[in-house]
Amino acid sequence: MTQSSDVAGAAPTTLRRFSRAERWTHRVLGVLMGLLLVTAALLYIPELSTIAGNRPLLRNIHVYSGFALPIPVIVAAFFLAFRLDAGRLNRFTRDDWTWLRSRDRRSGRIPVGKFNAGQKLNASFTLGSIIVMLLTGVIMYGLFGDTWRTGATFVHDWLALIIAVMVGGHMWMAYSDPIARLGMRTGSVPASWARREHGQWAEETALAGVASAGVASAAAASAEDPSADVAPTAAPDQPSVSGS
Repeated sequence: MTQSSDVAGAAPTTLRRFSRAERWTHRVLGVLMGLLLVTAALLYIPELSTIAGNRPLLRNIHVYSGFALPIPVIVAAFFLAFRLDAGRLNRFTRDDWTWLRSRDRRSGRIPVGKFNAGQKLNASFTLGSIIVMLLTGVIMYGLFGDTWRTGATFVHDWLALIIAVMVGGHMWMAYSDPIARLGMRTGSVPASWARREHGQWAEETALAGVASAGVASAAAASAEDPSADVAPTAAPDQPSVSGS
């Protein structure tokens, strides 16, 4: 077996799951969301508010963190990997509906792409919540009348409670899957985990890697033997001589 075929046929032990931009976006969003939830609890719950004190400082941290929350998403949108994954998260397939209805969704029986249906729903909820909380926060900030502010406060407070529950569920799911946490920390996951949890994505990624390795091997072989890619040059046509 030649070296080029060895490279093309070797199965990868790890797969690249997240880019650096995606990982940093997740971290910054996590920090901002944590600040928002903690300061919201300290401002809203009287017992905690009394213990914390310095209510104006807590309010400023909460407001500025809320206004900053969309910024990481906007910055990440300039990176191709983030846009590609956003497209995957926004695309619900028939297999996703089957995955949601099935009790054996983690068995590998149902084809799962890079993100499962639960992750897609969580991403949609998170983005929608950021938009709604930002809009209601702007209204509550004092730019509108009392009627608008009362309605915005109602939506803001109840949605904050739902977000807290969703974030808790997200953290629990992450805690129960150390490989998923590894992928978010380092950007790579073991291929065995990918085949078990996201089989369709693992297969597509492996095929793309084999194709890239094949192209690289062909390029290396061409560099070693340049004459192989040079087409034979036809002899120039001789001018015809006609007798007078």
